[in-house]
Amino acid sequence: MKIFKKTMVFILAAVMVFTEPAVVCEAGAAAPNTISFEKGAAKTALSTYWASDSKPAKKLRKYVKKVTNKKDKENYIPPKDRIAVFDMDGTLTCETYFTYYDTMMFIEYCLTDHPEKVSEALKKEARSIQPGYSAGEELARNFAKAYAGMTVSELYDYAVKFGKKKTDSFSNMRYIDGFYQPMVELVKYLYKNDFTIYVVSGTERTTTRAIIANSPIKNYVTPNHVIGTEFEVKVKGNETTSSNMDYKYADGDELVFTGGFIQKNLNANKSIYIEREIGQRPVLAFGNSGSDTSMMNYAIDDRNPYPSMAFMIIADDDVREWGTANWSEKSAEYKAMGYVPISMKNDFAQIYKKKIKKAKVQYKAA
Repeated sequence: MKIFKKTMVFILAAVMVFTEPAVVCEAGAAAPNTISFEKGAAKTALSTYWASDSKPAKKLRKYVKKVTNKKDKENYIPPKDRIAVFDMDGTLTCETYFTYYDTMMFIEYCLTDHPEKVSEALKKEARSIQPGYSAGEELARNFAKAYAGMTVSELYDYAVKFGKKKTDSFSNMRYIDGFYQPMVELVKYLYKNDFTIYVVSGTERTTTRAIIANSPIKNYVTPNHVIGTEFEVKVKGNETTSSNMDYKYADGDELVFTGGFIQKNLNANKSIYIEREIGQRPVLAFGNSGSDTSMMNYAIDDRNPYPSMAFMIIADDDVREWGTANWSEKSAEYKAMGYVPISMKNDFAQIYKKKIKKAKVQYKAA
């Protein structure tokens, strides 16, 4: 009898050692009937696509552990206040094919897909865009003009359709495939720790929503958590009135872009629109350029009632990516501003899906 009991204890111990831990479901998901595990799943958070010695990843893990620990009275953040904001282009996604998604979409719309719908001036503008072109407010105004007369749904659908086209800057990459795998892993990690994720982009809002809804982070960012550049929208048939205040929407009405421009969501506008649409300071902010610094500073402002951090992606990888940034120079600059710099070259174990490779030439002239 003693031998039997010892044998059973040994068997149970073996089962406990070799059996995988129970599956933890994401918020709102039903528990599976059977336990299943992703092959090769990482044992440590942020270790599948992040370098094993990544200091930024370590700091993120330490921060999340601290602010989600109810016993840590000084640093604990209630779930409702765990807000993380992300820039999109260059932070979550590629912006080097050869420039931003929305700019490439504008070029394609004007010169290939619908040249009959745009003016000669807009076509000329589209032809003039070259690698290194600065996508400022004037260009965004031209985007608004190009899509005048389109319904909100039509622009959304076109952004999705465009995303299925292949880029010349990388092999085996459609435009929608440009999400950085380490950042996708990070968004999922924060979501599982009860953070609310917002995407705060310089890209027009409808286009940003279309990109996010067809991306690897679609389950973690809802449409109402997308903040972007704003084009004017009115009810079709009332585009020329100064305001739609006196018009009542009726069944079957269409919302259309008028060609008017409201604001470019960069620099201070990011902090302003975060305040207007979220109503409180984020505790985490992620960006990749100077136009994101207002958003970062707004998060780490001393008046934030909670512990906060800001991280800046530096495009210093010229082997797997088209990065040209000088790590020593940029990292020192960002550290001085209170941000944690992230090196694409050294902190990202893998940038894109394995099939995607940098092309020999970034830009093929028409």
